[in-house]
Amino acid sequence: MSLEKIINDAWEIKDQISPSSDQKLKNAVNQIIADLDSGKVRAAEKISGQWIAHQHIKKAIMLSFRIYPMENLNGPYSSWYDKAHLLKGKTAGWSKEDHEKAGFRMVPNSPVRKGSFIGKNAVLMPCYVNIGAFIDEGTMIDTFARAGSCCQIGKNCHISAGSGVGGVLEPAQALPTIIEDNVFLGAMSEVVEGVIVGEGSVLSMGMYIGQSTKIVDRKSGKISYGKIPPYSVVVPGTLPDKNNSSAASLYCAVIIKQVDEKTRSKTSVNELLRE
Repeated sequence: MSLEKIINDAWEIKDQISPSSDQKLKNAVNQIIADLDSGKVRAAEKISGQWIAHQHIKKAIMLSFRIYPMENLNGPYSSWYDKAHLLKGKTAGWSKEDHEKAGFRMVPNSPVRKGSFIGKNAVLMPCYVNIGAFIDEGTMIDTFARAGSCCQIGKNCHISAGSGVGGVLEPAQALPTIIEDNVFLGAMSEVVEGVIVGEGSVLSMGMYIGQSTKIVDRKSGKISYGKIPPYSVVVPGTLPDKNNSSAASLYCAVIIKQVDEKTRSKTSVNELLRE
């Protein structure tokens, strides 16, 4: 029986799943989390030009919270109480050789959940990476930035300090938040609710984009939702109420131009940090 079928069958009776459930299910869930951790599978991926969510992968993550009990972990200055399979994190117990094999740089105080994948030459400043997240090669997750459950972040991105890429774990069919290759996400920004930021885009500091955020192309006036086109330069803006000139303007995201070489040079990730 395939892992996908085991997970889908269990999902139909998810309210009955518990730590005492069948070992076959536990093995399937554990295998999928291990495959996520190694990058063998992803919660979502681009297939024939379209991003697709792998529902059974997301279901396995959610089922894991039912089959694992809460546990306590004591540290030198505090204690933590969480699901047993997540308490110790991705790199707990790693040796220098393990880190060298993984090939990414990870500074102290960077909680990275088991079941997330970090590509080679990535840099993790003090940040947070949740289960199911996929962070590709050469990307920097900067200080106090967050990568939510199942989000997908591409190659050579810079997720700037204090910014967040939202997690979308449920419903299972919902696409997680996607940051494609070579994207610069400005400091203190939030991209959530399964929004897709196209390859090569640059988002200004303080951008907030969800599925209901109007995305306005300044040149054409076209309004769209949920996706930033590739190679866009995006800044915060406002839209007036056409029917009421005295009403408060509403927040929007404004595409002001396509990325040029000058913009790219200012937002590229510092290669020296990978040495």
